Amino acid sequence: MTQMLRFALSLTALLVWLTGAALAQEPVLPDFDEWETVASTAEAAVDDADTTETMLEVQRARLVEYRGKFDSARNLNAARISTLREQLAALGTAPESEIAEPESPEVAASREELNRQLNTLLNPVQRAEAAYLRADALIGQIDVALRDRQTEQLLEVVPTPLNPVHWRTAIDDLATAAGEIAVEAPTNAEAGRRDLLSSLPAVLALSVLGLVLILRGHHWSTAIVGRLQRFGARGFGIWRFVVSLLRIILPTVGLFLLVMSVLATGWLGPRGAALVKLIPVIGGAMLGVRWVAERVFSRDEDEALILLPASERKAVRFYVSIITGTIILGAIIDAIFDGHQPAETTEAVLRLPVMLFSAFALFRIGRILHGHNDPQPEETPVSEEPRISTLSRVVRGLGLGAMIVAILSPLLLISGYYNAAVSLLPPYVSTLVLLGLVMTLQRFLADVYGAVTGQGVQARDALMPVFFGLILLLLSLPVMALAWGARVTDLTELWALFSRGFAFGETRVRPTDFLSFAVIFVIGYAATRLIQGALRSNVLPKTRMDIGGQNAIVSGIGYVGIFLAALLAITGAGIDLSALAYVAGALSVGIGFGLQNVVSNFVSGIILLIERPISEGDWIEVGGQMGYVRDISVRSTRIETFDRTDVIVPNADLISGTVTNYTRGNTVGRLIVPVGVAYGTDTKRVEGILQEIAKAQPIVLTNPPPAVLFLNFGADALEFEVRCYLRDVNWMMKVKNDINHAIAARFKDEEIEIPFAQRDLWLRNPEVLKPAETTASDVENSSETAEPQV
Repeated sequence: MTQMLRFALSLTALLVWLTGAALAQEPVLPDFDEWETVASTAEAAVDDADTTETMLEVQRARLVEYRGKFDSARNLNAARISTLREQLAALGTAPESEIAEPESPEVAASREELNRQLNTLLNPVQRAEAAYLRADALIGQIDVALRDRQTEQLLEVVPTPLNPVHWRTAIDDLATAAGEIAVEAPTNAEAGRRDLLSSLPAVLALSVLGLVLILRGHHWSTAIVGRLQRFGARGFGIWRFVVSLLRIILPTVGLFLLVMSVLATGWLGPRGAALVKLIPVIGGAMLGVRWVAERVFSRDEDEALILLPASERKAVRFYVSIITGTIILGAIIDAIFDGHQPAETTEAVLRLPVMLFSAFALFRIGRILHGHNDPQPEETPVSEEPRISTLSRVVRGLGLGAMIVAILSPLLLISGYYNAAVSLLPPYVSTLVLLGLVMTLQRFLADVYGAVTGQGVQARDALMPVFFGLILLLLSLPVMALAWGARVTDLTELWALFSRGFAFGETRVRPTDFLSFAVIFVIGYAATRLIQGALRSNVLPKTRMDIGGQNAIVSGIGYVGIFLAALLAITGAGIDLSALAYVAGALSVGIGFGLQNVVSNFVSGIILLIERPISEGDWIEVGGQMGYVRDISVRSTRIETFDRTDVIVPNADLISGTVTNYTRGNTVGRLIVPVGVAYGTDTKRVEGILQEIAKAQPIVLTNPPPAVLFLNFGADALEFEVRCYLRDVNWMMKVKNDINHAIAARFKDEEIEIPFAQRDLWLRNPEVLKPAETTASDVENSSETAEPQV
């Protein structure tokens, strides 16, 4: 913890130093004449329809450079300008009417001099502001022009590749481009041959090693994973992830060694060498895609990130292999035609079979993903509708999108929209791969988190992995945007807009302000927790303060530390809180009416922490609830009853109500045990026996000694009470139980009767309970008078 605090303080000092250095460097005013030339050239390039995209990008880069300079120049002499405006405000406004009393000549001269200095300082700032707006507008126009051209290219129509007339042309173009590479002479063949003869053993060694790594690399990594699992290595998930990377690294290194050995022969020309150099890149990309598929749809059901049946996971891995093969074919076709201008339909014809294979594999993968269902518990009733998780919804949506893209892309290509088809299917595949990579890295970070915290595999279901996944997803968004055709300049422009911040009235909030706020607050919060831990474990236990006072001090320091950390973070970030004055005024009305109970409980909590009428661990009774105080917060207090239930009591009830604290200050308490004996028993003898029983209890205090009182001549017994003080009142029920057992056993031995209530029931008129005698005449009379019932 100390090392983390030192690192945080060092990092803060570095950030403060860098910020101070940046503020100390005064912005340099750009050359406006040169800027005028650059701006005019850019405007002419935008207006000219024949300007190429490359020229527009060059002009945009120059405009971005000048815009950054003007943005810095807008803050030129900001401190001096602010000081002059404050001085003018101190002088007040000049009298405008002739009737008003004229101001003194000294004040008027000072105001005139301050206005002159202010205008002199504002002149370059205003020019920089105007130039900044002009540069920003020109950059926007260039971006619009580039996007319009990109849209036109997507909607460009070429002849359909299904026409057999174009097949011959495509084959001829491919043969011509490949033949040019094959017959291309190396730049220095003679020197290459001499180098090959001198380094032939090394070339052979590289070739053999490369082949071994390609052919056996996957087997070695699988064997290592199996050995780790067999020996039960700690953090197996982490090591499995690391070792699985060897499936990419080893074969890629093998490809690189083979390429180096081929290039060392000197048999290839420049274009052939460039084509061969692409092999490790293409192979590494193919292995990477395959690795992501093996992690997401793992053979091991416990490690699969998307839980599907084993047969479906195997099918998905197979179709991913088909897609990786098409990726290789597409990259080879692009590399062959690099520097060669084929016919308009050549690339569409050659891409058609490749895209059909890719679309078929993507459609099958989408169909499997669209049918994904969450595993349901066995005890789920049949009538209950199965629950669908968010992951399952996303997977189903991606599967549906894959099927739509797989159908639409070939149709677009057949219809002649080659650019649109190429801009749809490969980006979608790249998106699926990126999302799989995000899931894989999230699982790895969850395993690392579980290993650090000691939670193990259970950490995968914790909240922190969700946070890790969110961060990884945000980091992958720029890559996804590039895959879907976004330009790097679009992303940089978006980042520049984000860096400039957002304006709320006259206040501008920048992301760096939030970053500074977060860094300072985290450091303050960590320092507060560190101080609390030191006080709780090292300082306060060495004092004579009770546990309740120690908890009150620790809690109070926590609240004060968090408040100071928030205040320092707001001040350090430069956030202006004056704008919140109106909000605070409006909230005061709500606090006065709707939040008065919350404020009352908050103030009561502060009083409880300061006065400490109750402390954590006290046995109290309030509002008919009895139990131990377990936690005191600023709003409420948690009481654990003897039934092991938690009762949340508002702090205002503890301050304004009546509270009985059985253990305040000490744990001494009085116990009263009532007992009755039959009439005729020797009362002095009973008193002596009860005294002996009470004194025999080890937890009963001898000073004051236990007392036995003959209280009443009861209706059924002679009533006595045993009154004694206990060292620890928390054991009251246990001692009472022991005393009662001892009284019952001792009275039995002494033949002393413990009476119970007896009652005799006397009936005043018992004859009314006898059944009345009926005569034959009564029966006849009743039968005659009875009416027939239907």
